[in-house]
Amino acid sequence: MSYNRKFWDEYTKENESRYNEEFAKFIRDLTTSLRCTSVLEIGCGTGIDLRLFPEIYEIHGVDLNENALGIAREKLPKCDFKNGDITNLPFDDSSIDFVFTHQLLNYLDDETLEKGISEMFRVSKKFIMNCEKFNEKEEQIDENHKFRNMLSRWKNYELKIVSDIDMHEDIEPDKARFTLLKKL
Repeated sequence: MSYNRKFWDEYTKENESRYNEEFAKFIRDLTTSLRCTSVLEIGCGTGIDLRLFPEIYEIHGVDLNENALGIAREKLPKCDFKNGDITNLPFDDSSIDFVFTHQLLNYLDDETLEKGISEMFRVSKKFIMNCEKFNEKEEQIDENHKFRNMLSRWKNYELKIVSDIDMHEDIEPDKARFTLLKKL
């Protein structure tokens, strides 16, 4: 897995401006309705998607960028933020109720993506959600990322498809694909 620190440091500087309260509410409300009490965001950045969770939740975030994690820890001191890699998540098997990504997987090469999917499945106890820019053929968006077809990536895992739809632009302005899976 290659990691472009300069790119992600710049991304971190802009991350606070990407805060989308509607998406943060959506994630909080979804996990509540699914009766989840532990949540993990992989590629959490500065923690913007985790900010609306009440303290009764066990909240975890993993990211490779220490600058982003520093901001996340400052803004959400009661949450558990770890420096980590999607291919080797620092959690026990089936230990997190709800594991999710929000436009992280678009930035991964195919080999890293496949290893990451396996790790997401391993640590998930109940649900996995991906919210990623979508097209069927997974074409390149630009030099840094490409579209993903996440449902096709999960076909060899023991999961039930709960949802696979484009998100409404009021919740996710990029109209990313919302894929929700229940672990069997």
